[in-house]
Amino acid sequence: MKDVTAVILGGGRGTRLFPLTIERAKPALSFLGKYRLIDIPVSNCIHSGINRIFVLTQFMSASLHRHIMQTYRFDAFSNGFVDILAAEQTASAADWFQGTADAVRATLKHTTYYQFEQMLILSGDHLYNMNYSDLIGYHRMTGADITIAASPVPMSEASRYGLINVDRRGAVKAFAEKPKDPETLKQFRADPGHFAPYGRTFEGDRCLANMGVYVFQPDILLKALENKNETDFGREVLLNAINKFKVMAYPFSGYWRDIGTVPSFFEANLSLAGSNPPIDLFSPRRPFFTNAQPLPPSRINQTNVQNTLINTGCDISAEKISNSVIGERSIVEKGAKLDSVVMLGADFYEGEQVLTKWTSSKGAIPPMGIGSNCSITNAIIDRNARIGDNVTINRQKSGTEIKNDNFWIRDGITIIPSGAVIPSGTVI
Repeated sequence: MKDVTAVILGGGRGTRLFPLTIERAKPALSFLGKYRLIDIPVSNCIHSGINRIFVLTQFMSASLHRHIMQTYRFDAFSNGFVDILAAEQTASAADWFQGTADAVRATLKHTTYYQFEQMLILSGDHLYNMNYSDLIGYHRMTGADITIAASPVPMSEASRYGLINVDRRGAVKAFAEKPKDPETLKQFRADPGHFAPYGRTFEGDRCLANMGVYVFQPDILLKALENKNETDFGREVLLNAINKFKVMAYPFSGYWRDIGTVPSFFEANLSLAGSNPPIDLFSPRRPFFTNAQPLPPSRINQTNVQNTLINTGCDISAEKISNSVIGERSIVEKGAKLDSVVMLGADFYEGEQVLTKWTSSKGAIPPMGIGSNCSITNAIIDRNARIGDNVTINRQKSGTEIKNDNFWIRDGITIIPSGAVIPSGTVI
């Protein structure tokens, strides 16, 4: 695995996650109130023995750069690194990355500087635990030019993904990017027999989804990216590669979730707080790495807590918190009731930083965190938000979309943006 180079695509604008990504890159978004999304693929690489990692960035990348530089420092004897490659102007190109394939093409002079046997290309907004050495082993064993990691997804969700069709040997024969037609979806049914040797069983109709995890042979990568008009891997490069190269599908048997939308991000956070989480966060062998903060233990006073993850540095006196995630440095005052809330925490305690633009004309400013006697349901509270006393945030109907000065509603989920202020007595 020391001869594998990993490239993580972290430059997307992340519009599907607005307003969580208005002022930060998507991979920099806080997850479980402790990690950043970028920590997931980087941790998987490190656990898999891959320590030559490039992260491609573009939009709103300052906090992402800061997090990577503070977190991933290899010792002088490992030859490992996590290097950030931002979109740059050159004498031959003055444009930003035009898509996933264009980003890899534009940075080849950097990522191919070191000799490598395979290049592993990863998305930066997926939740899963994968040993990439198994994927690379499958790629080498089958003699593939390109390998695509694949996971079976329910037919009802299949239109959200790029779908692949394979033969009995696992060779990819067809590819479709987010098809909507029911008849087309049926053509991409997943064969349970393809996954049985890897210990994965499933019931009901499922489609085989492209996980956004690719392995390329060096010469094949260069050939696949020759056409500069092809800017996207899924819609163009892979679609054309099927007829030119040996493209195999690796059947991934573990849990995988694309968390690039507000509902999927919200549900993924809450699923890990439940009694039967899809990923074991307490595994001593495969933890997600992140920048450890020197925070005190959390203080929880007379609070009924159920199915909830609570991070360090919190001061909680709420009446009840259920089915929620409480991020680091969170403050929740007396009498508050939280249900199905993802609270991403804070970057500082009260008084450590100046007020943000959200607070400049709001009159009296509530303290950091959630005030007393609040009732909040089905909401994401971004970092450094201030919610006054007696605030009510009700569960909204699925599909509801509202954009307000200091709150958004996306697909029925209320979002309090980073640094926003909700005055006391507000009802949403």
